[in-house]
Amino acid sequence: MRTKLNFLISLMCIFAVTATFATAGINPSSSGDEDVPKLDNPMSVQYLKKNLRKSQPRLVLNAQTERNLRNKLKTDPVVQNMYKAIQLNASEIQNEPLLERIMTGRRLLSVSREMLYRINMLGMVYRIDKDPKVLQRINDEVVAVCNFSDWNPSHYLDVAEMSMAVAIALDWTAGKLPKSTIELAKTALIEKGIKPSWPENGRNPGWAYGTNNWNQVCNGGMIAAAIAIAEEEPELAAKTIHRALDGLPHSLVEYGPDGVYPEGSTYWSYGTSFSVTTAAMLESAFGTDFGHFEYPAFKESAVFRVLMNTPSGWYYNFADCGDRRGAQGDITLAWFGTKTGNASFFEKERFLMPAEDMGKLSRLAGAALVWIAQYEEKGAEKVPTAWKGEGANPVVVFTGGENDLHHYYFGGKGGRGMVNHGNMDGGSFIFELNGVRWSIDPGNQSYNELEITGFDLWGRCQNCERWTLLTKNNYGHSTITVNDSLHRTEGLVTLTDFKAGNNPEATFDMSATLGNLVAGASRKFVKDSPTSILIEDDIKINDNTKEIKWHMLTTADVEIVDGGAILKQDGKTLKLENLSHPDLMVSVVSLYPAPLELDRQIEGLKRLEIRIPAWTVEGEKTNIKVRLSGE
Repeated sequence: MRTKLNFLISLMCIFAVTATFATAGINPSSSGDEDVPKLDNPMSVQYLKKNLRKSQPRLVLNAQTERNLRNKLKTDPVVQNMYKAIQLNASEIQNEPLLERIMTGRRLLSVSREMLYRINMLGMVYRIDKDPKVLQRINDEVVAVCNFSDWNPSHYLDVAEMSMAVAIALDWTAGKLPKSTIELAKTALIEKGIKPSWPENGRNPGWAYGTNNWNQVCNGGMIAAAIAIAEEEPELAAKTIHRALDGLPHSLVEYGPDGVYPEGSTYWSYGTSFSVTTAAMLESAFGTDFGHFEYPAFKESAVFRVLMNTPSGWYYNFADCGDRRGAQGDITLAWFGTKTGNASFFEKERFLMPAEDMGKLSRLAGAALVWIAQYEEKGAEKVPTAWKGEGANPVVVFTGGENDLHHYYFGGKGGRGMVNHGNMDGGSFIFELNGVRWSIDPGNQSYNELEITGFDLWGRCQNCERWTLLTKNNYGHSTITVNDSLHRTEGLVTLTDFKAGNNPEATFDMSATLGNLVAGASRKFVKDSPTSILIEDDIKINDNTKEIKWHMLTTADVEIVDGGAILKQDGKTLKLENLSHPDLMVSVVSLYPAPLELDRQIEGLKRLEIRIPAWTVEGEKTNIKVRLSGE
């Protein structure tokens, strides 16, 4: 895909309506809670005092993991190279001005994230080298942010990431900061971090028991802060950690049943990076992760993450997902590699790229160095070439495997607009062959750029403004549309059949998202050869059905030919064959420029359409069969 827009994902999501909680806001009384598997949660003041490690560091690092890290720095090329990159990042930070409380729209998030990044880099270098100049810079950074008027509690992600940063700064310096700084930081963690999460009305904020990444990030930040101030405020710390362990399963359950993260690969990286850091903090501080790794479908999500990386270097970018992954190794995936020993999850070659070429590292890369140092290969269980994941946003993937000369990749999905960060993309698909993405997903847009215009990005009702955007509605995805109508945002497209093997296939029931405009609809995807995909739709019409439109989004050049079209891009060719309706001409609708000024502008974007008027259908059912095949 070619695009002129390099957009910034400023992560934000609507969360669930706040529920009423009993006993000081610790236990939820929401319906359906009994169906959510729990984490172990023995947390109380007594448990905290007995089991919390007394000495620092204890957040991800502790005496044992630090000893292992120092040993690996003498012998392990991956650890050595990653630490060199961290040193380079820390050196660059020393040349930057201290942070200020500068809002971007309604968010302080970019400042909080920068602080978390700086402390990860500086803190790790201090732990290893004990350089007093680095310690002084950590002190200056902590004093600066702790003197902010607040950490923007109206957007609690900002508070969570800042709290984790300050907590790690205190922990990794282990009492070496000036006493005045330590007191200032602990007061800030209590007053600007934890206490705003306990409103005076006795109700917990929605994120505490929410189903999305806010839960993972905010509860993780509060756990870090609570551990940092546990000696000063044991009751506040214990009840905060207890609430977090009680609430976190409501986000972890979303990985079920097979590991699909409903919000897409970018948000897997965001939410899961905080989950694994939280697990590492708990394990280092208490000797247990309280069941994170063994939580149903959580470890399976590592397979999902691997399969979202396509041969072209892009993500399968459904939902509000970014387009392309970076060149660095995946530090979150590495945690799963450390836990399983599976080399498929440990991107060794990417971790060994020249340190000076890595650029700015992930803001959690300092913590990640600890578990990267713990990695020991115990085999390389292969990632399947045909895979399905069900749940709130079902996904299927067909690939050609490791040594595929054609670089085959197909991704198809169900789901519905009502899912967190969801789009009207049920039944949509992407297709890559020979290094070219032929059928595309238009991806995401900058949240702040939309919000500052007054655009209502987060409403998900049927007539909400979100669905006017091409990136969000079905007109901007490779799916089926009936009567030029929007998909039903509450209509879940489910995976009804899946077969693996050399010629895998998957069938989705699209009836719910097309609603009463049809009597029924299903879409089948079949990998019928190493260089092709067959898309077959069975549509049962009714009196409401006026027109059925098959469409595919592409940035390729298109030549209309008898029975279909020829697509050309990057010196490669793909044939589109209209097998079921060869007499119906394929239409090309230009989407560059896009219909709305606020739409994402993608150079060369176009929609290929096959339009079938309902009056031409003989009987009550029509079958649409299209084959995409390459060289």
